[in-house]
Amino acid sequence: ICAEHTCICGQQVDKYGQHGLACKKSRGRFARHSTLNDAIQRSLGSAHITSVLEPVGLDRGDGKRPDGLTIFPWRFGKALVWDVTVVDTLAQSYVAATSQLAGSAADAAEARKQRKYEALEQQFIVQPIGFETMGSWGTGAKAFLTEIGNRVKQVTGNQRAMEFLRQRV
Repeated sequence: ICAEHTCICGQQVDKYGQHGLACKKSRGRFARHSTLNDAIQRSLGSAHITSVLEPVGLDRGDGKRPDGLTIFPWRFGKALVWDVTVVDTLAQSYVAATSQLAGSAADAAEARKQRKYEALEQQFIVQPIGFETMGSWGTGAKAFLTEIGNRVKQVTGNQRAMEFLRQRV
């Protein structure tokens, strides 16, 4: 997508070529996001938990909606809504923290998502799922995907369910 060191978004691309990891016009950006949500939904299905992607009629107050919703209660009689976010590990705003602690940018992104969905917390379990472009997972992502893996293992008896989920993600 970049020619002559300028991206199609008009942004100058540096010699390291990192711009494509975060560019909002990157062709692969939406496909990667969809793939993550598909992996989560399929894993929930393997645990016999029905869910829908981009639930219609459910938004956080600004017209934006979560990535997914379980149809039946997840915990405490509440259905679960999740929202995946992937942040650029090497963005100037994160690089000082991510160079010290892997996953710190994903953790910060999860905290921001949690605040954005506060209006839904009365009705739903809200689960932000944060990843970094260099592969680190946020604390919430680790805990949530471990729980899904355990539920799949419980339903299927497959002791390697968590390994397969991690590989897919």
